[in-house]
Amino acid sequence: MIGTGAIVAALIALALAGSHPAPPPATATAPSPAEATAPAPAKPLAGKVVGIDPGHNGGNFTDPSFINRPVWNGREEEACDTTGTETDGGYTEARFNFNVASYLRADLIAEGAKVVMTRRSNHGVGPCITRRAQILNKAGADVAIDIHADGGPPGGRGVAILTPVPDGPNDGVIASSKRFGRILLRRYTAVTGIPISNYDGSGGFAPRDNLAGLNLTTVPKVLIECLNMRNAADAARLVKPAFQRLAAKSMAEAITAFLRSR
Repeated sequence: MIGTGAIVAALIALALAGSHPAPPPATATAPSPAEATAPAPAKPLAGKVVGIDPGHNGGNFTDPSFINRPVWNGREEEACDTTGTETDGGYTEARFNFNVASYLRADLIAEGAKVVMTRRSNHGVGPCITRRAQILNKAGADVAIDIHADGGPPGGRGVAILTPVPDGPNDGVIASSKRFGRILLRRYTAVTGIPISNYDGSGGFAPRDNLAGLNLTTVPKVLIECLNMRNAADAARLVKPAFQRLAAKSMAEAITAFLRSR
């Protein structure tokens, strides 16, 4: 039998327990208003303009009278444009250039850049090399790249960067173009595994004073001969989309590095 004192003590204990309820289970802390409205981090190329000049065009074969007409490149006359070269299997340079340019455009847009292309398809003719320079100059590009592949000797292979020589309009961008070229060569060879050219230029660089795309462009710009389409080893790689994406990736990395170091 329980005594009266024990019953009273038990009632007091229950009353005390009820006056101190257990804390509720922990829940995730909601973000503060400042955290909820914080802007996303800025993309590395936000506010930058990048020019891409995919050499030649897929329809150039159809209109020789247009592409062969002479234009002034700042030093002398040269053809408005050319058909470009091709592999022994018939894969055209114009197609390769445009594919790489398209992958590069997507990469740069993802980084926040505004991208200006000198041509938007591989089915047209031209534009002339002088017009391409005008497009990039008018856009005020922070940097530009001219994408090509070479038609060199079958035994030669590798990449070469063609750099501008002072010619009046381009005097102010010679140093910056060369700096961009050095960054580009390092990234391209590292990412793609393509060696430095063993037949064009010296150490991967070939100064040129006879190309309107370099003579007349007033923004930092180089021309990259990505590889030799007439070399069997280079040709086997260049036709593959996976390689074209790698080439574009290396160019995007070089452009970002150049612009972020200015």
